[in-house]
Amino acid sequence: MAAAAGLGTFSSSLAEAFAASREALGPQLNGKINHSVCKWCYSKIPLETFAQECKKIGLTSIELLGPEEWPVIKKYGLTCALPWGEGLTRSIDKGFNDPKNHEELIKGFEDVIPKVRAAGYDKIICFSGNRRGMSDYDGIRNCAEGIRKLIPTAEKHNVTLVMELLNSKVNHKDYMCDRTEWGAALCEAVGSEKFKLLYDIYHMQIQEGDVIATIKKYHKYIAHYHTGGVPGRHEIDETQELYYPAIMKAIVETGYKGFVGQEFVPSRGDDLASLKQGVTICDIA
Repeated sequence: MAAAAGLGTFSSSLAEAFAASREALGPQLNGKINHSVCKWCYSKIPLETFAQECKKIGLTSIELLGPEEWPVIKKYGLTCALPWGEGLTRSIDKGFNDPKNHEELIKGFEDVIPKVRAAGYDKIICFSGNRRGMSDYDGIRNCAEGIRKLIPTAEKHNVTLVMELLNSKVNHKDYMCDRTEWGAALCEAVGSEKFKLLYDIYHMQIQEGDVIATIKKYHKYIAHYHTGGVPGRHEIDETQELYYPAIMKAIVETGYKGFVGQEFVPSRGDDLASLKQGVTICDIA
């Protein structure tokens, strides 16, 4: 009887240890998509708490964080799939399309790119700036001129500059890099694998539509993806017009091995439940 009781205690302890190890590893996801999330959408939740909750959901990255925030997520074994810098490097409306910004942008990125590499990351976000009456040709020429000056630093540290595609219809009036074709032309003008695009599915559905065909056509220029429900930039489930499982399938079929960042703003009161739902929707088998 005592031996049986001891065996029962041992079995119970083993089960508890196994459960704890599974919790430490996080949920078992399908592995075809690397899951990330943009912290700004969850501004009410302290970063440390958010990192712990993301780990439980199965996310492996929290992005759009600066150097001072990276040590927090590292404590929980998380990476930052798409970091950002400081000052003008984070400006959406004042970007590379205006030569007046080049000196400050180059200085800022040359300062932060080595920090990105030292932290173990390999990308950083950047922006075109607003059009302000500028032609597409002049915008590409000006952006390429500034970005090419950073390519030696990017190549030295193996960090890719990633320019975000944003819609200029609803959210970012006058933003220049608002079409995938324009962004791809800029990639060609820069002429380096260390400059690519962030294809934001929400923004590009608003701006140009035809999401899956566009991804298939231009995938070689794309280094990162963001999600968001259309309209409204809320949850990515059946309440909006995009079917994300099909989009994720198309992304995987291009051979993409990077991260997909959830960048919708939760609207239902339980932000973490919405985030978990978004990850589940995108976690195709």
